Amino acid sequence: MRSRHLSDEENERLYGKCFHVNGHGHNYTVEATLRGEIDPSTGMILNIQDLKTAIQIAVTDPLDHKNLDLDVPFFKDRVSTTENLVVYIWEQLSEALGDKSKLLYEVCVHETDNNTFIYRGE
Repeated sequence: MRSRHLSDEENERLYGKCFHVNGHGHNYTVEATLRGEIDPSTGMILNIQDLKTAIQIAVTDPLDHKNLDLDVPFFKDRVSTTENLVVYIWEQLSEALGDKSKLLYEVCVHETDNNTFIYRGE
């Protein structure tokens, strides 16, 4: 993690072990929470296959095994904090859900067992 607005010394002081000029990585876990009325004919808020496809498009394809700072344009001008990552995922998932995006209630990203970040589009 590195802010282009700070010197390497400032980055190291601010981000600690997360700062490395060649990047660092995590195995994130992402949860998407939907809310809405259950369709009486299907028993679902949204077809689970449609949600899986949206997650594949919005999360897995652009992020899996990627260097966020180098491979994801969203982070060109943003520090790749998990706070920014959860916003990115929300925006991408909303777009991938299309007319069903109003069902998206919350995105939660677990960075580690102790660090979790939640965003509700606010």
